[in-house]
Amino acid sequence: MASPAAGSRLGTPRPGPGGGILIVEDEAELVRALRINLRARQYEVRCAGTGREALALAATRPPDAVILDLGLPDIDGTEVIVELRRWYRAPIIVLSGRASPGDMIGALDVGADDYVTKPFAMAELLARLRAALRRDEGGTAAGSRPVVIGRWLVDLAAHQVRRAGTEVTETLRLTPTEWRILEMLLRRPGQLVSSAQILTDVWGPGFQQRSNYLRFHMARLRRKLEDCPARPRHLLTEPGMGYRYQP
Repeated sequence: MASPAAGSRLGTPRPGPGGGILIVEDEAELVRALRINLRARQYEVRCAGTGREALALAATRPPDAVILDLGLPDIDGTEVIVELRRWYRAPIIVLSGRASPGDMIGALDVGADDYVTKPFAMAELLARLRAALRRDEGGTAAGSRPVVIGRWLVDLAAHQVRRAGTEVTETLRLTPTEWRILEMLLRRPGQLVSSAQILTDVWGPGFQQRSNYLRFHMARLRRKLEDCPARPRHLLTEPGMGYRYQP
């Protein structure tokens, strides 16, 4: 298997207008069906049959969203996600024949926004694409003002956590899953966000009963961000209901 570093040699992507929808898939019939349905709904469509071609196209003109198969002929789709997430923040929807929870969690943990298994209903995929694009548009405006949690300044727009109140630049690394959970809470200050909603948006449909996933990641976020993780001031649990970001 080729190294994921192959994509990083492409250099910094050039800014430019929205690049439509990038389909990364080597199944010709499926590519044709996706292209027809997306173009019928006025989306610009570009297609790549390999991971390296996808990285090159994305670097040339960043797409508005990516629909990505994991089983590519050159590099695994999860490696494409890792490379894209070094700089790319718009939605990535995995479209794969791999239906195991491990594959789904692995793709979501490295940065995918949603996961659709084959065979699939075209209407469902298009609905998920619209929802992902709406979340992306909303997140850009909502994440424009950094917030302070404990000793840390969380800047959603810059996708960065850095030490607050000091001239020394010290940053804190969050995993893609931690970022998605934190973004959901910070965009709704003071509001209760149900566990089911977070599980669905972060891990996907079918994971609403996996509350242990959410407890694990919330505990990690508190250990990283809160001054006293055992008595959090900002990332609060509402027992039996969900979680709340308290400014």
